[in-house]
Amino acid sequence: MLQPEPVCLLIADISGYTRYLAGVELDHSQDILADLIGTVVTALRPTFRLAKLEGDAAFVFAPAAKLDGSLLLDTIERCYFGFRRRRRDVRQASSCSCNACVRIPDLNLKFVVHDGMALRHRIAGREELLGSDVIVVHRILKNEVVERLGIDAYALFTQASVDAVAIEPAALGMQPLAETYEHLGEVGTWVHDLELRWQEEEARQRVFVTPAESWFTVSVNTTAPPQLAWEFLTAPGRRPSWQVGVTEVVLVDGPGNRRAVGATNHCVHGANGGVTEEILDWRPYDYLSDRGTHETPAGPVKMLETIELEPTATGTTIHFRYGKPRTAKERAIMLSLEPMYREVFAARMTRLADQLDAEIAARVAEQTEEPELPASKADGVLANLGAGR
Repeated sequence: MLQPEPVCLLIADISGYTRYLAGVELDHSQDILADLIGTVVTALRPTFRLAKLEGDAAFVFAPAAKLDGSLLLDTIERCYFGFRRRRRDVRQASSCSCNACVRIPDLNLKFVVHDGMALRHRIAGREELLGSDVIVVHRILKNEVVERLGIDAYALFTQASVDAVAIEPAALGMQPLAETYEHLGEVGTWVHDLELRWQEEEARQRVFVTPAESWFTVSVNTTAPPQLAWEFLTAPGRRPSWQVGVTEVVLVDGPGNRRAVGATNHCVHGANGGVTEEILDWRPYDYLSDRGTHETPAGPVKMLETIELEPTATGTTIHFRYGKPRTAKERAIMLSLEPMYREVFAARMTRLADQLDAEIAARVAEQTEEPELPASKADGVLANLGAGR
């Protein structure tokens, strides 16, 4: 007999679409919707799986055990940033002057998130989600965030979802909002302003160690997509499994219990000391940069470090780059330790690639058929709208 299981339920809804449809050309508007929905669902995978397309919304889910607060926020924000860039690119690239194309900026994106129990019932090779919590996440899609807070682009988290992923919403700048629903009563929620996060993302200075600036570089190829590689590279519970010599990774200073700019990790190497990582730049799933303080027998050494995820036709190439230490003493220390570093990294890269490839194989084996996305893809939309490259 099938049993309910804990899941994270998420609905990504393209807001303003009903109003947008009034007075616009239906053929172009449908192409634009298909393109944007495809952009959203692709960005949410493979962290989330598509349960159902619901008009101008996508209903997705993820097993609760595989998701922590940082990964959840990284996925949502990355999806929203991708939506904003795609919306901008389609509008700028299109030479069409019809209302549907001119009014693309009227469309926005919102998310609602709820954690609870759901029964995964397979019908004709596809999974249907059943249960009262499935009803809850759909009910909170109708809310008063815009009317009461004036925020058009947002992620609305129920208190249950916040508790499940162990984030501190107030410390992350989220605003509390109590919503009341018939038969449900009062539902406590938190509102994450995605427009504000978009503005911060666009304005934030980049910190990046280029190949030319790198003192030490190691790269590894994997069949995993960048989203999955990011999880193995950033989640404290994942890192000791492939980082040879690391016994524990602890988030010692993360606003709201989130891994992001301003947070600090301590990478424990047992009796051999460790590395303190101050996160300076955080761009899921492109790269992250930190200032690492390496504890060595000869004294501490500080270096800028960048991990870049380069998508390939078969997966991802992960580049680890370490900038040159600033002082002569630090450079001398690291030069003496370089043979050891290369040996350790060779073992780490082998283990990381093996674990990622195994994870991909396991997920493929357990995967069931998902609903198909609308046929109109990105290139097709631009072609249909008369866009130039």
